[in-house]
Amino acid sequence: MTRRSLWRGLALTPLALALGACITLGPNYQLPKEAAVNAPLAQGPIDGADHAPVSQQNVPANWWQLYDDPTLNELVQDALASNTNLRVAAANLERSRAVVAVANAQGGFSGSATAGAQRAQVSGEQYLLFEKVPVANLGDLGVNVSYEFDLFGKLKRGVEAARADDEAVEAAADLARITVVADVVQAYVESCSAAEELAIAQESLKLQQQRVALTKRLRDAGRGNQPDVTRGQTQVQTLAADIPRFEGRRRIAQYQLAMLLARAPKDLPPAALACNRLPKLTQPIPVGDGAGLLRRRPDVREAERQLAASTARIGVAIAEMYPDVSFGAGVGTVGLTGDLFSAKTNAWSFGPLISWTFPANGQRARVRGAEAATSGALAHFDGVVLNALRETQSSLATYAADDQRADALRTAYASAKQSADETHRLYSAGRESFISDLDATRTLTSAHSQVAAAEGQVALDQVKLFLALGGGWEPEPAKPAGGNGVEPVGQ
Repeated sequence: MTRRSLWRGLALTPLALALGACITLGPNYQLPKEAAVNAPLAQGPIDGADHAPVSQQNVPANWWQLYDDPTLNELVQDALASNTNLRVAAANLERSRAVVAVANAQGGFSGSATAGAQRAQVSGEQYLLFEKVPVANLGDLGVNVSYEFDLFGKLKRGVEAARADDEAVEAAADLARITVVADVVQAYVESCSAAEELAIAQESLKLQQQRVALTKRLRDAGRGNQPDVTRGQTQVQTLAADIPRFEGRRRIAQYQLAMLLARAPKDLPPAALACNRLPKLTQPIPVGDGAGLLRRRPDVREAERQLAASTARIGVAIAEMYPDVSFGAGVGTVGLTGDLFSAKTNAWSFGPLISWTFPANGQRARVRGAEAATSGALAHFDGVVLNALRETQSSLATYAADDQRADALRTAYASAKQSADETHRLYSAGRESFISDLDATRTLTSAHSQVAAAEGQVALDQVKLFLALGGGWEPEPAKPAGGNGVEPVGQ
């Protein structure tokens, strides 16, 4: 073997070793078996679903369309296109995608080029010359190319972490989307509910004013008295005092709706401003099961992806304790400008480069810190899972209770209406006292107002339940459950 062949073999030996010994340090991510998402309480039917007016069908992607309200559909679509929170989420996602691109670009081939020209006098003693070196025109041209080997998987784990972070940011964007949708539906429901209660209050006021007018006629005819008129007028004033409250609630809801759509209140669709009836669901709310709930909720998916990113960073921290290996080559020419590109100024080189920072200065502590961060991410993930179940169960319990209350109040209102009609006929015929008629009217107006308020609360409970169920982030209805990085959850 010639001396040149020997040196070439020695130069390529680290390269051969690097290619043959590439490993990926650190744990490979998999969802821990002890995670709360795998517990029996998270896999079966949702507790409380059998007590509420719901179905076990899967939650549809565009759940707000279950109201079959074109105005509401228009408001939601406008909000999805213009809401400022969604614009922030889109910007965060774009930034996250850029971070992934940067991580993917690390390692592998890289290069640099230099070019310089100067008139200078260099130090003679720098080259062990003990006399003045003449002033000259100097040039420096060079090109360097290197290839970094991911010998211990640091770059691979970095890409894994960046991708998991990106998926967590995407889940956060999905969470922002469903929150905006729920806020729009809630504001619309609140506006319609306030308008409906306002109409009922105005109707009750009109009814009581008719009672007062009749009492005045009976007084003038000698069949009544002034105290009865005064009591009736007091009831009129009491009912009138509630009207500004409903008007204020309606305006506040419209302000909220306008903010969500990033427009002025006067620019809201006319149908939204004129709504005075609660939107009604066309079917019972579909809730699915616990496993489907956890696969669907963006906050659960976000926490699971954060756990994956933390696990990958353990490998990054471990690999940083091992050498970085690259292979490089370069060509250039350095010297007097008149001699550039001649044999006496040309230079070239190639060979391996090993850079190793020994495990000191807290590098082992960084590994322990990454492992602790992963334990914290798992605890956070468990907490998000448990909170998702609690929110859904609480929403179901509240919805069931308020729905039963609304049913009871509707029955009471029907009875109060019948009693008020009968009492008023008897009072008009002189067979019942004014106090009885006033009490019956007061009971009727109170029952009617309570029914409207209870139905409005039920409508708000429905929106909160939909939000707890986590649907509405899917870009298309046909998208299978478990997509977009959520498959590991609940498996």
